[in-house]
Amino acid sequence: MKNLELAYGEVRAVRDVSFEVAEGEIVTLIGANGAGKSTTMRGVAGAMLPRRGRIVFDGKDVTRLPAHARTAAGIALVPEGRRVFPALTVRENLEMGGFKYRRSRGKVDALIERAMNAFPRLRERATQPAGTLSGGEQQMLALSRALMSEPRLLCMDEPSLGLAPIVVQEIFRSIRAVNAAGTSILLVEQNARYALETASRGYVLQTGAIIASGACEELKRDERVKEAYLGRK
Repeated sequence: MKNLELAYGEVRAVRDVSFEVAEGEIVTLIGANGAGKSTTMRGVAGAMLPRRGRIVFDGKDVTRLPAHARTAAGIALVPEGRRVFPALTVRENLEMGGFKYRRSRGKVDALIERAMNAFPRLRERATQPAGTLSGGEQQMLALSRALMSEPRLLCMDEPSLGLAPIVVQEIFRSIRAVNAAGTSILLVEQNARYALETASRGYVLQTGAIIASGACEELKRDERVKEAYLGRK
């Protein structure tokens, strides 16, 4: 992503933002509410098109591609607030995630089986409407639904939002496992401590612009990051 500008009407939300995610990496974007993190994530996933700048994925310019085309190219989004389809069952939600493989029933079934092996609670609730699940279960479903497209880049927007600490730990274990299996991850996370402990590199956003970047171990020692997001010890 290079020199990206994203706007809502005439209001610029993100300006001149450049960063990269290398293959097999976890990269995090941290910042206060309203810093432009989720907007940046939406730009990467194709949920909104940039006013300026370029997005290159796997050597190809995908700047003008809509979201469904980016999914086909290998980019998947786990949106803020989960956004499962509440009236559909757990299994039907997973089937929606596997839409790119809709002509291969066997492939879709195999991916659903993999998801349910990773999260046994989804198997237990396979026939329940997704809207009846707890917040943690919905996050497991949203993550699994995104993985149904077998992405090379997984964009995760605020995975810990509104979840109990023990559930957050489980979700982050799953994020690390997904990455260990070969998927690159772009992580937006309100809990800067979790984010910096999970990712290898990070970028700090403030009012729509990057003010700091580097290895997460370096960012933990950055006085601006410590003051604003980690608290002093």
